[in-house]
Amino acid sequence: MAASELYTKYARVWIPDPEEVWKSAELLKDYKPGDKVLQLRLEEGKDLEYCLDPKTKELPPLRNPDILVGENDLTALSYLHEPAVLHNLKVRFIDSKLIYTYCGIVLVAINPYEQLPIYGEDIINAYSGQNMGDMDPHIFAVAEEAYKQMARDERNQSIIVSGESGAGKTVSAKYAMRYFATVSGSASEANVEEKVLASNPIMESIGNAKTTRNDNSSRFGKYIEIGFDKRYRIIGANMRTYLLEKSRVVFQAEEERNYHIFYQLCASAALPEFKTLRLGNANYFHYTKQGGSPVIDGVNDAKEMVNTRQACTLLGISDSYQMGIFRILAGILHLGNVEFASRDSDSCTIPPKHEPLSIFCDLMGVEYEEMAHWLCHRKLATATETYIKPISKLHAINARDALAKHIYANLFNWIVDHVNKALHATVKQHSFIGVLDIYGFETFEINSFEQFCINYANEKLQQQFNMHVFKLEQEEYMKEQIPWTLIDFYDNQPCINLIEAKMGILDLLDEECKMPKGSDDTWAQKLYNTHLNKCALFEKPRLSNKAFIIKHFADKVEYQCEGFLEKNKDTVYEEQIKVLKSSKFKLLPELFQDEEKVLSPTSATPSGRVPLSRTAVKPAKARPGQASKEHKKTVGHQFRNSLHLLMETLNATTPHYVRCIKPNDFKFPFTFDEKRAVQQLRACGVLETIRISAAGFPSRWTYQEFFSRYRVLMKQRDVLSDRKQTCKNVLEKLILDKDKYQFGKTKIFFRAGQVAYLEKIRADKLRAACIRIQKTIRGWLMRKKYVRMRKAAITIQRYVRGYQARCYAKFLRRTRAAITIQKFQRMYVVRKRYQCMRAATIALQALLRGYMARNKYQMMLREHKSIIIQKHVRGWLARVHYRRTLKAIVYLQCCYRRMMAKRELKKLKIEARSVERYKKLHIGLENKIMQLQRKIDEQNKEYKSLLEKLSNLEITYSTETEKLRSDVERLRMSEEEAKNATNRVLSLQEEIAKLRKELHQTQCEKKTIEEWADKYKHETEQAKLKEQNTLLKTEKEELNRRIHDQTMEKKLVEETKQLELDLNDERLRYQNLLNEFSRLEERYDDLKDEMNLMPGHKRTDSTHSSNESEYTFSSEITEAEDLPVRMEEPSEKKAPLDMSLFLKLQKRVTELEQEKQSLIGRIGFLSFKLICAELEYESLKRQELESENKKLKNELNELQKALTETRSPEVTAPGAPAYRVLLDQLTSVSEELEVRKEEVLILRSQLVSQKEAIQPKVNNSQQMQCVVKLHCITDLSTPSENWGCNFLSAFTQLLLNFFRLLESQLQSQKKSHENELESLRGEIQSLKEENNRQQQLLAQNLQLPPEARIEASLQHEITRLTNENLVREMVLQEQARGLTFFNYLMPLFFPFPPSLPEATQIIHCVMSSNYSVCFEERNSSRKRNLVRSQLANNWYSLFIAQHFCMKEG
Repeated sequence: MAASELYTKYARVWIPDPEEVWKSAELLKDYKPGDKVLQLRLEEGKDLEYCLDPKTKELPPLRNPDILVGENDLTALSYLHEPAVLHNLKVRFIDSKLIYTYCGIVLVAINPYEQLPIYGEDIINAYSGQNMGDMDPHIFAVAEEAYKQMARDERNQSIIVSGESGAGKTVSAKYAMRYFATVSGSASEANVEEKVLASNPIMESIGNAKTTRNDNSSRFGKYIEIGFDKRYRIIGANMRTYLLEKSRVVFQAEEERNYHIFYQLCASAALPEFKTLRLGNANYFHYTKQGGSPVIDGVNDAKEMVNTRQACTLLGISDSYQMGIFRILAGILHLGNVEFASRDSDSCTIPPKHEPLSIFCDLMGVEYEEMAHWLCHRKLATATETYIKPISKLHAINARDALAKHIYANLFNWIVDHVNKALHATVKQHSFIGVLDIYGFETFEINSFEQFCINYANEKLQQQFNMHVFKLEQEEYMKEQIPWTLIDFYDNQPCINLIEAKMGILDLLDEECKMPKGSDDTWAQKLYNTHLNKCALFEKPRLSNKAFIIKHFADKVEYQCEGFLEKNKDTVYEEQIKVLKSSKFKLLPELFQDEEKVLSPTSATPSGRVPLSRTAVKPAKARPGQASKEHKKTVGHQFRNSLHLLMETLNATTPHYVRCIKPNDFKFPFTFDEKRAVQQLRACGVLETIRISAAGFPSRWTYQEFFSRYRVLMKQRDVLSDRKQTCKNVLEKLILDKDKYQFGKTKIFFRAGQVAYLEKIRADKLRAACIRIQKTIRGWLMRKKYVRMRKAAITIQRYVRGYQARCYAKFLRRTRAAITIQKFQRMYVVRKRYQCMRAATIALQALLRGYMARNKYQMMLREHKSIIIQKHVRGWLARVHYRRTLKAIVYLQCCYRRMMAKRELKKLKIEARSVERYKKLHIGLENKIMQLQRKIDEQNKEYKSLLEKLSNLEITYSTETEKLRSDVERLRMSEEEAKNATNRVLSLQEEIAKLRKELHQTQCEKKTIEEWADKYKHETEQAKLKEQNTLLKTEKEELNRRIHDQTMEKKLVEETKQLELDLNDERLRYQNLLNEFSRLEERYDDLKDEMNLMPGHKRTDSTHSSNESEYTFSSEITEAEDLPVRMEEPSEKKAPLDMSLFLKLQKRVTELEQEKQSLIGRIGFLSFKLICAELEYESLKRQELESENKKLKNELNELQKALTETRSPEVTAPGAPAYRVLLDQLTSVSEELEVRKEEVLILRSQLVSQKEAIQPKVNNSQQMQCVVKLHCITDLSTPSENWGCNFLSAFTQLLLNFFRLLESQLQSQKKSHENELESLRGEIQSLKEENNRQQQLLAQNLQLPPEARIEASLQHEITRLTNENLVREMVLQEQARGLTFFNYLMPLFFPFPPSLPEATQIIHCVMSSNYSVCFEERNSSRKRNLVRSQLANNWYSLFIAQHFCMKEG
């Protein structure tokens, strides 16, 4: 089938476009041979006439079918040409966001300029073990294919990554190495894969820089060999570098930067370890500020410096070597700031003590004078002599820059060498995979020696690529056993010969470098003479004699000859190198060792690798001839040798190609520039691959795929069981030209365009079938639609007519209803109008009458006030007239009286001169003198008495001062004891914890004791008489024996002594118990004082109601009595509230409230424990007293029996020994009873003070009876006959009363405990109710919106604080009234101050009896008034006692 037959109507073609490179258009009519114009319509709807070339008459390329658009392999396209490739890449990149596409064996990678989530561990695991075509194109698929072929074929592999600067070569190579490191793992525990990946940050920092096209452009080529063992695990790696761009160290174009490591050092200059480097901002150094762009957006140089140092550490470069590297780099920066001053046109000098040079010399460890001298001079050696020649300023600057480049290049090689040492395999390498990250084809406005070498390397790589692609294509045809002919492809060997052959460009360049006066101009002339008009690939620019043009495989490139010789020679003065070799800095001489000793990756190694960017430096003691031989090895020669070695390595491996494409020059994410993309596709060889594929059979289908796709073109009789034969039969009918396809073993091979032709036939047949199906379906649908519409019309008519009838009936009803509504509405309007008029009339009348009444009232009021004013004015006038008249009368009286007084004065003066006057005056003087004398005597007596009183007062004052001093000392001792008591608080807390544990036990014991006491009471009353009878009988017998026995007296005396001793011991024990009790009481008082000293006002949560705050007022009052009350000022309520501060205060209030509740519980529990302990102590004391009373009773009964049986006067006589013994015993017993009585009273008072809620009710009559009987016992000293009987009866009655007293106390304690339990239960119930109410309020607040909730909580808190302040004011007023009342009652009730013990007893009673009531009932709202009254009374008494204590002490 002819290709022109495909250009029919509606066929789509590609036409050239200056903006979009290629534009899609559609044919409006069929093309016929001989037509010169094609009628086209663009996609935007514009019609166009496309003129064909009259010479070639070449038709525009056809567009692929839509089914093939977006294919992941470009070779699968039916039409293989430039617009099809470009369109397919654009659709995948822009529409599908896919950056990878296969082009045969080439992976095309487009830089998205955006981080994509397609490189994680899960993606690596997904591609591991998969075939290359099974999954979407990816760099991991290429890496997996290389890894799989290495293991399967046992052949070394290579991955060649190429592309422009900024296309993503470095990132692609990095991900390939990461894939190998993840999939294979390491064969040892040295983590070789981590070291391989760690080499990337180091190499990027010293070999990458920012350019106008890329922020992280690799300015060198590298080939990394990753070694594997027999089990295909990573064991090591080796790196080779190519052509480092040394010129970037000393010069950067605009918007470019130097190598990253310099800016990382400047950003980290503030670190302590970098202080000695004396670095600063990057704009300070000449070598880093030329580009004017020291910062890269989104890159933190200081952070990158940390990553670089970590990578160096991981690769085994110690900290000392790292600091040495940074020291050399800092020296290069300071060397760039060295300035030269011209002496004349041929010489220059460096200013003395030049700071940048001195810093450079200090860092490098060289002499300042020597380096300054050789920077401005050079040594020339001839055959006969050697002399030193000064150089000009320009040459000195060039020499300085050459030295900086040479130092950096050697440092770069040294770092690469150490990286290789760290990655060196410890075991034998079985195979390797090489990753080549090399620069792509470059063309700029000004192209120099670097671009020439880069393009030369790309020519070699393109030749190898073409040969490999052709070989694979040939292998595919041979595998399928189809006949094939030789495919013509572009061979760039002529271009390579132009560059590297004998008398080629590099050969002529090396020859010119050997010439003594060789220059760039003479070299250019040699090039013109040798190759111009002789080689079709070499041209000369029209307007320049210092440039030449080479036609590379990708494009024409014009190279400027300026600088070629200098860069090729890479000249560095030998004297400067000698100065650096003599450095004291150990690392610096290592960089300049002989090439035979340095094992750098870019130097001559045992494997035969040749350095690229390194100038051979002669040794320190080398001969001149040897030096000249070494300098013959130019950069071009080195690069050519290393490139040949690289080609040999690649040819010995199976290559895999990755071509990186830069979609735009502005680094916009997912933006596709067709011009730039086409330029790179042409340069990287993708289109050449397409052309080679298109020259043969580019489209390939398996038999099953062909049968499945084109089954619609076969008839039923054509389908056979053999799919291969079926496909052959169909193709012979569809395509008549058998040269357009070939049948292989498993595939069918098609020429270009045949798949599109088959797709067109398939589409036509499907279109015809669709038309037939559409015709039938549309007829059936129309008939269904007509029937449905007719049925719907009838239904609609029925409903519409019914609706109209209902509407008419509704209209009639509404008309009648409207008339009725109008009637009532008009009536309502008229009535409303009348009522309004009537109300207005009444209102007007009321207003008018009120106005008239007010006017009348105002007039009457003015008349009344005018009368009052007249009254006052007239009264004032009358008073003024009266005062004037009175004043005149008084004045007249004064004048008259003055005149009369003057007359009287004259008369008195005359009488005073007479004798009679003096006599009258001295009549009573003698009597007055006697009276005065008596008064003087009385005053003298009073004075003496006062002197005596004064002396007595002084004595009393001295005694009082001594007492005060003793009191001060005692107070100091008490202060020390208080400090000790604070230390004992911790022990008390431990005791409290123990008492808490014992509380439950004591309660159980209490119940058992009460039961036992009831039983014991009944048993003792019944058995008492029996025991008395038996005891009387036994005692009678014993007394009879004792009376008859003469030794009775001795025994009685001894027994009495023993009794006295027992009594004394008992007293001592009792006193000890009392001391212990007083100590516990003091501890209890101290604890209460400490609790009182705690913060009085504790705020509750703002969500609590004001009622709950009232419940806590009593406790706050008691706690605030010893502390000043802090009243909140009302102005604070008006201040603006800070919500954060309010929430913090609210949280703090809740914490303080919880602490307050816990402390209150602890104090209550402690007081309860102390009361329980005192009750136990009193019960024990009662038992001891009962036992003592029983003993005494028995002894008295024995004595009574003895006396009744033997009533002889000798025994009962007052002087008898028995009488004396009995009398002594009686007196001791009476004293003991008095002591016991006092102890019982003390215990009772203590019980009353501790248990103030319920005071024991004791019959006063019984107490008085006991007292009377005790007095009767004490009066038994008078002898009588019946005194023994009276004594026994009184004593027994006393014991019975004492037992009743103890029983009543026990009953009162029981009742008090029951009352306490009831009160606690009531408080618990009230707390539960309050808790429920608070929960309800909280739930209501939570339902409110946040703003309303905050406002409600603030309002609630304000009201609660207001109530607290009011209650505090009430308490202060009560205290103030109490103080005034106290000052009033002082002189009434205490005209004489009591003594110090009495005042202390008052304080003790007040604190022990009433304060506990307040403490226990502070949380009860029902008893709040009682608590306040008790508090007031107690504090009055306390103030009185303290006042008198102060007076006494």
